[in-house]
Amino acid sequence: MLLFERRISYSRHNGKFLSKLALLFTDLRAFGLFVRTYFKYRIYSVFAWFENFKDKLVDMLYMQRGKYTKPFLHFGTIGLTFLMVTFGPRLLSKNDDNNQQKVLASPILSTATAAAPDFYTSQAEEVRQYRGGEIITHVVSDGETISSIAERYGLKQSTILWENNLTDKSKIKPGQELNILPVDGVRHKVVRGETIYSIGKKYGLDGSQVQMIVDYPFNEFLNDETFELVVGQYLMVPEGEKAEVKLPSGAGKAKYGSLTPDAGTVSALGSFIWPASGTITQGFSFFHKAFDIANRAAGPILAADAGMVKVAGWPDNSGYGNRVMIDHGNGYITLYGHMSVIQVVAGQRVKRGDVIGQMGNTGRSTGTHLHFEIRQGGALLNPANFLK
Repeated sequence: MLLFERRISYSRHNGKFLSKLALLFTDLRAFGLFVRTYFKYRIYSVFAWFENFKDKLVDMLYMQRGKYTKPFLHFGTIGLTFLMVTFGPRLLSKNDDNNQQKVLASPILSTATAAAPDFYTSQAEEVRQYRGGEIITHVVSDGETISSIAERYGLKQSTILWENNLTDKSKIKPGQELNILPVDGVRHKVVRGETIYSIGKKYGLDGSQVQMIVDYPFNEFLNDETFELVVGQYLMVPEGEKAEVKLPSGAGKAKYGSLTPDAGTVSALGSFIWPASGTITQGFSFFHKAFDIANRAAGPILAADAGMVKVAGWPDNSGYGNRVMIDHGNGYITLYGHMSVIQVVAGQRVKRGDVIGQMGNTGRSTGTHLHFEIRQGGALLNPANFLK
């Protein structure tokens, strides 16, 4: 009887516990539904407010037809600038620290790689070398000559003569002021009706060489796409020549030596050998698209590759002086200028390494050297990419 009463008491107690547990789950479920409904309502309210604000803003901007566009952009720019000024240094300092840690942790593979200058460094050096296009006023001192002044500034004598309206017979005096251009060529004052093409033609540049006027970084144009000029502005014509300047005695008269025999049927190899021995005194640049190879002892000039002689002489009184041009039959043409003696004739064939002349100082030249060009389709290519 006692055991039966205990079982009844336990059943009642267990029933109350289960009832309370069911009530707890009911309350938790109700609370979960409430939280879900609450946040759902709040999120919908925020999005609804945002959509309503966006619609009103768009309608306002549309109705005003851009009246508030500039203020909106200005305030946006100010806000972006404020964020960059405030948080930018922190982000950059973190990146610098991370990069420094990576550099310290990584092994050094090559000192040459670390020291190699990039493209922009090379451009800055080029601008510095040519004085940013600045024209210098040089005051002549005792004992100075046109030749010594030209050597001092790395220019040709003709460039100084042309800029200062002098001739090869002019005398300079101590105290006299001379304009010194940054590069070899002519400085031209634009007159009405002139274009870069007419100016280039005036100073002996053909259609493809006129590009040098455009590429010279210190020439300015009213329109960078059409290269429109302003009357009265000055324009630098790199490698330009003034026709009125007298050339050295004997100019235009080619001097021939003992001729190299015709090579008969030849075939170009497509690669070039060095045409002369000496030192490169002027390399390839945006205004001098060639190599100048100087040698005080002069010496022979060799055909860089096999081909047919296209020009041999001084036919046009130009600054190349005595020169030879060889058509290699594969799209390439090489030019050899300032020769003292020519040892081939137009129309003959030469093998790679044949002697075509002797190094000299004819034409627009201030010393014994070879002016060597490689051309393809009218464009002048960098010989450094071909000579090994």
